[in-house]
Amino acid sequence: MEMLLFYLSYPFVRYALIVGVLIALCSSLFGVTLVLKRFSFIGDGLSHVAFGAIALATVLKISNSTLVVMPVTVLAAILLLRGSKNARIQGDAAIAMFSVGALALGYLMLNIFSTSANVAGDVCSTLFGSTSILTLTKGEVWTCVIMSVLVILFFIFYYNRIFAITFDETFARATGTPAGAYNLAVAVVTAIIIVLAMNLVGSLLISALIIFPALSAMAIFTNYKSAVIASAVISVVCSLAGILVSILGSTPVGATIVAADIIVFGICSVIGKTCRK
Repeated sequence: MEMLLFYLSYPFVRYALIVGVLIALCSSLFGVTLVLKRFSFIGDGLSHVAFGAIALATVLKISNSTLVVMPVTVLAAILLLRGSKNARIQGDAAIAMFSVGALALGYLMLNIFSTSANVAGDVCSTLFGSTSILTLTKGEVWTCVIMSVLVILFFIFYYNRIFAITFDETFARATGTPAGAYNLAVAVVTAIIIVLAMNLVGSLLISALIIFPALSAMAIFTNYKSAVIASAVISVVCSLAGILVSILGSTPVGATIVAADIIVFGICSVIGKTCRK
């Protein structure tokens, strides 16, 4: 406890905790919707696109990579949604195309136009997360806070519409709800969450923040609202635990958070099966 209090006295540790909690909260809010719509792997696809965008920003020597990563990832989310409506390219195929293509092109660019002697190390830290979460500036923290607040407000204000398109998109259209616009908004918001989470868990592990808390909550609760609330609580607790354990035990931040999510998922699965008996 003394060591923990000692670390918490440093601003960069508090910044990491604030950003980690906000990212976990935002990702969990839309996790249940993405899982129920069977579009949960959109996070995986967009995270690989974000990796490709980071590689492009590195090659172009752009110091603030968010200026490149954010618009590219949002554009990819829009194209994924449009592509999933194409009879020849179904949703899962479109995600696989973007995912593998962006990952391959990003790695190729980093190797051809290498600006660092340790390309493998740079790629590994980008894919699996690094200590960059502990080197956040005050400006980066405020950017994350503002974007996270906008995401949370969007979910709160349009909760009923999101609920409608999640369970019965056809009925929602019949009642006058512009389901296509809300699907697009959810995809764009997911892209924003992906970009925010890059420093926390890396591009390969981002989808875990979206999927695991939602599945853990759904293993116990069958009510949508209860599942969303439980998912948010689980995600925040696992992120806090993962960051603190990684600081105290010098383990990778992203992998530790995902490990915590896996443990909680196992516990929730057992509880869910026990309650149904």
